[in-house]
Amino acid sequence: MTSEVVTRPRLLQLLALAWPIVISRSAQVVVGVTDAIMVAPLGEDSLAATTTGALNSFAFMALQIGTVFIIGSFVSQLSGRGDASGARRFGFYGLLIAVGSEVLGLSLLPLLPKLSLLLGLSPHVRELLVEYMQIRLVSVGAAVGLEALGSYYSAVKNSVLPMVAQIVAMVLNVALCWLLIRGHWGAPALGVAGSGWAATLGTSTGFAFLAVCFLLRIKAPQARAGALKLRELGRTLRFGLPVGLNFFMDLLSFLVFVNVVVGHLGTTELAATMAVMQLNSIAFMPSFALATAGSIFVGQAIGAGAKDDVPRTARLTVATTAGWQAFIGITYLIAPRLWLAPLVPQGADRFLDVGATLLVLSSAWQLADGIAMAYAEALRAAGDTTFSLWARVAINWLIFVPGALVTTRIFGARELGAAAWLVVSLGLLAIVMVLRFRSGKWRSIELVEPELIESGDAVLEEPSAPA
Repeated sequence: MTSEVVTRPRLLQLLALAWPIVISRSAQVVVGVTDAIMVAPLGEDSLAATTTGALNSFAFMALQIGTVFIIGSFVSQLSGRGDASGARRFGFYGLLIAVGSEVLGLSLLPLLPKLSLLLGLSPHVRELLVEYMQIRLVSVGAAVGLEALGSYYSAVKNSVLPMVAQIVAMVLNVALCWLLIRGHWGAPALGVAGSGWAATLGTSTGFAFLAVCFLLRIKAPQARAGALKLRELGRTLRFGLPVGLNFFMDLLSFLVFVNVVVGHLGTTELAATMAVMQLNSIAFMPSFALATAGSIFVGQAIGAGAKDDVPRTARLTVATTAGWQAFIGITYLIAPRLWLAPLVPQGADRFLDVGATLLVLSSAWQLADGIAMAYAEALRAAGDTTFSLWARVAINWLIFVPGALVTTRIFGARELGAAAWLVVSLGLLAIVMVLRFRSGKWRSIELVEPELIESGDAVLEEPSAPA
């Protein structure tokens, strides 16, 4: 299987590559939203524990997931050079990172009860949260592996197969949530724990499907990877870890915002904030998919030696992501309560009022989020990963987190005052990403060096495919 190298994509080509990624990302969001909707009738404690537990669980895998995003950058550039064997090797490096992630995830399980004491949660919410997270962390390796192989397949312009894997994970999660949370068809009613098992089993099954396809070279270039090399793995980590740290530090700042800034305001405020963030993740995923598709074309253009075509692709991607985010922001302004209706817990009278106000405020950061995301993905495809890391760290930890803490703890502002700092930080990030891309620093970065890719010590040889 081969794919044409395109260095100047048209809108329809961008959308053709992006729509399966949109469905893939949306399927991931459905997992979280389904958990929230099906747990909501159990009460605010269960809803707060499930949504906050899902976010905290993701924090334990964010570094590794962010790191394997770089697989797509390597694979797209190598595909642009016509090096299918080299591209496949980087798929295997993603799997090696997934194995290490699983070992790390399992080692953290005994520490969760003590770590949960650091959170500003009620004892009952904390107990439910720990139970949920101990189940979710069993599938850390599967989640990382699913992202790694999804990046590989998308970068060789087969975004449909990762979409199928994510749909498998989503369908199984929804079915198991229905069975296990309330106890249908004779299944045990596990409550919050049932939500955790549904997500874990769904993710693991989706990964298993995609891993079999990759190992059998189904719907992918048929070239063998040859010998895996330590120096290439090291290069993967060198460029990937800044992406992972970027992703992790961004999430960590948000976790501080949720657990420290919002958590002490009360269970209703916490549940409403998390519900709003779940809805924003629905809006975010299509834009992220469009930005990812744009980054694949950017990587192929760089690999093919057509760097002058990159700015045009970046502009096209920004126009589509910003347009989508602006549309979502308008719908938030028009009908915030309609968006929130499926997530209203039983007996939570103030939930809808708090959540609707927060959702209206969130419309203010939608456009900036789309612009920042598109340019950040283009820079990642070029290998400009360290700058993005430091820019996000500076904005989040010197402006966003301190601003939200001071506003709530010293000046007594509540959830609206805290959320206003999201608008400020995302606006600044958009400006910084635009200026960095326009500076042209990415042109001098060599993500894939021919002399390095051809050398290095072999650590493993991929076996030949069976006849």
